[in-house]
Amino acid sequence: GVGMGMTAPVSITAFPAEDGSLQHKVKVSLRIPSQFQANPPCPSDESIKIEERQGMTIYSTQFGGYAKEVDYVNYAAKLKSALGSEVAYRKDFYFCSGYDPPMKPYGRRNEVWFVKE
Repeated sequence: GVGMGMTAPVSITAFPAEDGSLQHKVKVSLRIPSQFQANPPCPSDESIKIEERQGMTIYSTQFGGYAKEVDYVNYAAKLKSALGSEVAYRKDFYFCSGYDPPMKPYGRRNEVWFVKE
């Protein structure tokens, strides 16, 4: 019964297939606002879980526009290429992050994050 509003970024955990496309399973994560961090309200929908994300180091690339799945896949491929084979990062998932409300037409910010191993 508590409204928290929208937070940024909205992170989608993507699970790439061997060909680089995304599997049809994703996890959407929203940051709990600061005032609720110590004692978050319990979700009334059992499919919603509260998880604590541990600190991490990421490799990231940023791009603009209204991001679609193909954009995240393409930028993930570019980031993979830029990092090369010498850099150790998680290959079983990556994060697709968006920072803007849906109605913002210009200056949009999207990112792909690889988690350093």
